[in-house]
Amino acid sequence: MLNKLIAAMLPFFPKKFVWLFAKPYVSGKTVDDAIKASKDLNSKGCMVTLDILGEFIKTLEEAEANTKEYIDLIEKAEKEGVDGNYSVKPTMFGLLIDKDACYNHIRTIVAKAAEYNNFIRVDMEDSPCTDMTIEMYRKLKAEFPKNVGLVLQAYMKRTLSDLENLMDIHTEEVPLNYRLCKGIYIEPAEIAYKKYDEVNEHFIEDIDFCLKNGVYPAIATHDKPVIEGAYKLLEKYNPSKEKYEFQMLYGVTPKLRQSIIDNGHRMRVYVPYGEKWFGYTTRRLKENPKMANAIIKAIFFKG
Repeated sequence: MLNKLIAAMLPFFPKKFVWLFAKPYVSGKTVDDAIKASKDLNSKGCMVTLDILGEFIKTLEEAEANTKEYIDLIEKAEKEGVDGNYSVKPTMFGLLIDKDACYNHIRTIVAKAAEYNNFIRVDMEDSPCTDMTIEMYRKLKAEFPKNVGLVLQAYMKRTLSDLENLMDIHTEEVPLNYRLCKGIYIEPAEIAYKKYDEVNEHFIEDIDFCLKNGVYPAIATHDKPVIEGAYKLLEKYNPSKEKYEFQMLYGVTPKLRQSIIDNGHRMRVYVPYGEKWFGYTTRRLKENPKMANAIIKAIFFKG
């Protein structure tokens, strides 16, 4: 109840107060902040994926502005020599308003990344977006086979079937590329696993499917049981280091992150930034009130 109360009240607190919680986990408010944070992570042996905060827009004019911002980001990051790629959320480009317009905006961004032989990750959002996002991914993959990947969420009961169904567009020369994560959105029990061990079990099952079938998994987790399970699968299948990676969020479990690097695995850090940090932070809390514990620790015990 306390967690829910804090989550409900936080949007009404002064932004400066909320920023005390947000700033360890958001690289900054500007592209220069994100570039600086990315270069620092590069110097520590981490690749990055840059993400401009924002989602669930209300007008297509916002989608146009977001597309321009991503094009500017790509051009600046490439000029600065950042070792990283980019993530986009379909609802930031109007998926729930006009899916064709959304596709055209994201295609423009993928095409720009392809000019630099780089890569766009299409994020997965809540369940009403899943089928449309997979449809968009298929279409983009057909035109830009080396330049686009997808996110799949282990807590969704459909995920293993989605992995299997997408194998028709997998090739050994250009394998499918997924970020596998647990998932943060609150979904009904009919379509999503709820128990901690159950979600972990299916997460490891998804990793196993990818490694067994030559699909590139980006294993996005801070959870030690999942990491240990992934280590066992990597030992079993023995893929080359270029055929998988681990991923973590900016500012989260840096010691665990370093231990994975020290064990010889590639690591990519998700680097979010932008003026929409306040909405991002408060929405995450509404979706997952348990994060309120992290707020208290971040503010009073320095994380």
